[in-house]
Amino acid sequence: MSSAVAATEPLLTPDLLGRLERLELVSRRVFRGSIKGERRSRRKGQSVEFADFRNYVPGDDLRLIDWNLYARLDQLFLKLFQEEEDLHFYALVDCSGSMEFGKPSKLRVAKQLAAALGYIGLCRADRVCVSALGPPGRSAPVLRGRSNLWRMLQYLESVDGGHNVTLHDGVKDFSIRHSGSGICVLITDMMDKTGYESALRMLVGRRMDVFVMHVLSPEELDPPLRGDRRLIDIEDGDQTEITINSFVLERYRETVRSFIDGVKSFCSRRSIAYIPVATETPVDVVVTNYLRKRGVVR
Repeated sequence: MSSAVAATEPLLTPDLLGRLERLELVSRRVFRGSIKGERRSRRKGQSVEFADFRNYVPGDDLRLIDWNLYARLDQLFLKLFQEEEDLHFYALVDCSGSMEFGKPSKLRVAKQLAAALGYIGLCRADRVCVSALGPPGRSAPVLRGRSNLWRMLQYLESVDGGHNVTLHDGVKDFSIRHSGSGICVLITDMMDKTGYESALRMLVGRRMDVFVMHVLSPEELDPPLRGDRRLIDIEDGDQTEITINSFVLERYRETVRSFIDGVKSFCSRRSIAYIPVATETPVDVVVTNYLRKRGVVR
């Protein structure tokens, strides 16, 4: 599929939208929302759905005492109810120059993934912000409710590549503009000469439940190149001339494997969920299969 054809297709097909409506974003941590939502929390609060009893403690709200139970047992118990939780969901899309590589491009796949996860949140009345890193992120809307799907898609379609903002600066700018905690999915190829470590530390420091979706194309994992080549860095224009043979390709593959293992290890040590994504894998398979197994959705 050519990149031109891929770009004209919708980010989410009607069939995929129907499947996404049955899913729910999963947080590995408990966050206290600012308003009532449609998400069932692990905390006990006040709502119409009964959850459990506990012993009365002086200072508790007398209105929650079960007086019928007191009449039978001569003991004071409080009724606990399931509280509905308002979740903040953020999807951060790396739109640097390197993300424009591949067919389909890594950026296109990243936008599809962000749209799919964002729609799941909208269907559950979560607070959703799907944002590009860098200047485009400053116009990213914060949305709630599935009726705002078109606004989210309109924003994503307007995002283009070539914004060579470092991951550190992009995440720092996002953190300044958004103070809420919640689930944060960073969708990126992790190709940043300044490193990815400080950006991930910043998100963890925000007490976010952080997921990294590492998007790579098949050509990056196993380049179909041979002979004399001039390689040009798409982001800063650095050039080098190289003769590509079997030995060089094997060294390259080893370097890529070491890079990926390093990212995995860094994420694992900081309780960041690491999810590799190959651009040739259909987005519906990634969301409804891989992300379910990884515990991002259910």
